[in-house]
Amino acid sequence: MKEQFAKIIEATGEDLNRPGLLDTPERAAKAFQYLTRGYHQNLKTVVNNALFPSDSDEMVIVKDVELYSMCEHHMLPFIGKAHVAYIPTGKVLGLSKIARIVDMYARRLQIQEQLTLQVAQAVQEITGAAGVGVIIEAKHMCMMMRGVEKQNSVMKTSSMLGSFRSHAATRSEFLSLIRD
Repeated sequence: MKEQFAKIIEATGEDLNRPGLLDTPERAAKAFQYLTRGYHQNLKTVVNNALFPSDSDEMVIVKDVELYSMCEHHMLPFIGKAHVAYIPTGKVLGLSKIARIVDMYARRLQIQEQLTLQVAQAVQEITGAAGVGVIIEAKHMCMMMRGVEKQNSVMKTSSMLGSFRSHAATRSEFLSLIRD
């Protein structure tokens, strides 16, 4: 990857021997590996058996989970937050695991729509919840730094599974609880 970044830098017309760029290909390769580390993670390892028995059958919400991802179309960042909710059916997931699931999928080349669905399906799979709702709000650098250059646009996506899809009251409760 280091050699490829060197070629990209040279293709811009820059001099790789310039003092500020001497170690940039290596730093860029390490940064890109970090930004895409989700490819080297899997759901079972991320959750690490943090599923606990519970009699609760009321909605669990983790709100404002920061996320950083890379647009698969331009390889530019998109930055935002996820709101994740589920209705337990005998098991609850360790709190930090929701954030770890979001990070695992966000740290891949992505489109926001797919990221939203992946998080919802993962929570559903791991918990067996009666329903899962995920909303992601993000700003996309591919829209802010290039193209239409719109600085204040925010993309919102949702994925509603199970009771969040079939029961309007459940969906409404989720939406009202995540409002600022």
